[in-house]
Amino acid sequence: MQIWVNGGLRPADEARVSVFDHGLTVGDGVFETAKAVSGRAFALTRHLDRLARSARGLGLPEPDLDEVRAACDAVLAANPMELGRLRITFTGGLSPLGSDRGDASATLVVALGEAQRPAGSSAAITVPWVRNERGALSGLKTTSYGENVVALAKAHEQDASEALFANTAGRLCEGTGSNVFVVVDGELHTPPLASGCLAGITRALTIEWTGARETDLPMDVLRTADEVFLTSSLRDVQALHRVDDRDLTSAPGPVTAKALRLFQERAADDIDP
Repeated sequence: MQIWVNGGLRPADEARVSVFDHGLTVGDGVFETAKAVSGRAFALTRHLDRLARSARGLGLPEPDLDEVRAACDAVLAANPMELGRLRITFTGGLSPLGSDRGDASATLVVALGEAQRPAGSSAAITVPWVRNERGALSGLKTTSYGENVVALAKAHEQDASEALFANTAGRLCEGTGSNVFVVVDGELHTPPLASGCLAGITRALTIEWTGARETDLPMDVLRTADEVFLTSSLRDVQALHRVDDRDLTSAPGPVTAKALRLFQERAADDIDP
């Protein structure tokens, strides 16, 4: 396995960053995960644009997107696989211990791992912790993922693959690594970005391709919606057959099935929509 670290490819056992890297010590970094299909990253331009937005929001230096793209191309070429998870990590670099940043250059790491095709449907739980839609990191894809680790572990304890959060106002927000859509009276809805959810790449494409509406939604919509599905880079569109103790036995329902079909067709037509 070849990994890009700060300017070049290195074998996995030689790919290292400092123990004083600010991304490691305080989570001062941003990242992207893109689906890689037969050596090509899906929607890479959108992912790179979001990487830059997240970096600006965190106050990191602007990443050189041409360099990042070249790094992605090099990693994909060096590690051929049918389906992969392409991970781009950009951090504050070598810094003193504590929250202050140092003067060193940012760290760029690009790695690729094999991925499994998603199941036709999955299960999710709701968790008691909330997203802070007014926080400094709201809407940014940062490496500060401790909350997600805890929530996802809770989901796995209950034989689920995802945990869903409300925000501080008690409104439906997002999953640990996904966006959520619901079908109510035949209409497709997803929480707005003002809810504090991440501006997911697959979320945006699903909205564009299906006409889904951004709607402020109560958490209990998960108990009454006709259909519920998740979107993410590696799930694409994935139906939920269970939310907490509620079974959605017909999953995927007709609206979800249509959304998945549209997504697959449009994605097959354009690797970088």
